Amino acid sequence: MSQSVAAKRYALALFELAQKNGQTGEVHEDLLELKKVFQDNKELGQLLGSPRLSGLKKKAMLAELFKGANPLVLNTMSVLLDRKRMDEIVHVVEEYNGYANEAAGVADAKVYSTRSLSAEETQAISSVFAKNIGKLSLRIENIIDPSLLGGIRLQIGNRIYDSSVSGKLERLKRDLIGS
Repeated sequence: MSQSVAAKRYALALFELAQKNGQTGEVHEDLLELKKVFQDNKELGQLLGSPRLSGLKKKAMLAELFKGANPLVLNTMSVLLDRKRMDEIVHVVEEYNGYANEAAGVADAKVYSTRSLSAEETQAISSVFAKNIGKLSLRIENIIDPSLLGGIRLQIGNRIYDSSVSGKLERLKRDLIGS
């Protein structure tokens, strides 16, 4: 979650509108794609912050780039552009993600493994660890990390559960050496 008060306000307003219109899931998916676009294309943020382009041209460019996006997302981007807060877009998405997850009883998790997890494995991890943290389910991002040697490392927020072979070897080494 970001520390930006402005991002929290915009995200909460967007979440409440999406909830009122029954579009929280659709808006959430669009925002996640939007976040990827802004993170992968830093030039887009710089272009939108440039004083050389008029506000109308920037809005037209956004409308063209994101023409398939939910109107609530487009309107939010337009408001951020008008208020010269486009640099907050990634933080708004992160805050919205928090509100949407909390409402749905879901938490985001990263699972590091030596290979891609099957759907059954992902579901089993989700159901077991969701109960541990008091959520209904986990939205899992599987990250391949061959250095684990085997097993998995799970990160949910600032909690880490490590059952990887490399983690067990490291703990055994600490126990044997005593440091």
